[in-house]
Amino acid sequence: MSPSPQAVDHQRARERVTEAAARAALQLWRQVDPQNVRSSWLATLVRVLAIVSGGQLAAARATDPWLQELLEPTGEQETDGFLVPFAFAGVTGAGAPLAEALLAPLWTTLGLVAQDVPVAHAMARGGAVLDIVTRTAIADAGRAADSVGMTARPAVTSYVRVVESGACNRCVVLAGREYGVSKAFARHPRCHCGMEPVTREHRPKPVDAKDLYEQMSAAEKKRTFGEAAVKAIDAGADIAQVVNARRGMSSAVVYGQKILKTSEGTTRRGLAGQQLRRFDGAGARARSTRPRLMPEEIYKQADGDRDQAVRLLRLHSYIV
Repeated sequence: MSPSPQAVDHQRARERVTEAAARAALQLWRQVDPQNVRSSWLATLVRVLAIVSGGQLAAARATDPWLQELLEPTGEQETDGFLVPFAFAGVTGAGAPLAEALLAPLWTTLGLVAQDVPVAHAMARGGAVLDIVTRTAIADAGRAADSVGMTARPAVTSYVRVVESGACNRCVVLAGREYGVSKAFARHPRCHCGMEPVTREHRPKPVDAKDLYEQMSAAEKKRTFGEAAVKAIDAGADIAQVVNARRGMSSAVVYGQKILKTSEGTTRRGLAGQQLRRFDGAGARARSTRPRLMPEEIYKQADGDRDQAVRLLRLHSYIV
């Protein structure tokens, strides 16, 4: 099994959701009045937000059924809690409000116009930014949900990175690597890689970087790695060494010592807000003063302690 059909299907289903949302968002961007970009986009923003957050919700909702189907045959589907899919919608992987991130196409376009770039070109650049924001937000939500769902299942001890042909060279070198279940997923904008859980009974044999390289056509190798790198790899050079010599890759949501938090769902009506207010004695305050941590920050603070990670995920209402 390399990886399991269920893992591939799960990843591709998320890609289809992402693709549909990206196309719908871009269609609305193309309806923006080039002569009045600001007002036109702001008037459309609610619809775009509904599309992208809806894609995030769909991606998160797919996690529990997938893990149930994958682990049920092994009898390892027991869970310490079920996902709260809404916890992954309306916020980016870095903890910023999604609505704020969706303003990036507007600022990009207006900034270029201010530099005397033709409006048509500036709009095209803005559309490209929107595409990146949309695809990244939905993929991040799906992967975060997968990660939390795995952490909530005691049988899952780790995960392997699922990378398909067509991925960038940074992802190819990480193909098949195994990480602790609460290790933040390393990704980049528009990354569509996924993960598959590892348990005592379910141990997928991952496809590694060399396997993926051998599956590529000559044109794909050149496009992914570059002509010089292909020559080096074909001559026997290690793929990871060749790629990492030029650029590295790190988890995309850890910025120095700052914690990753979000205000999403922290009002007194939000599930996380109710949990946090009970914890810090906020009483009837409209919003808890305790920050709501992102899953990646929770894993960082838990430092490999699964019980602590589950406790924090429950406190911050990612699982119930």
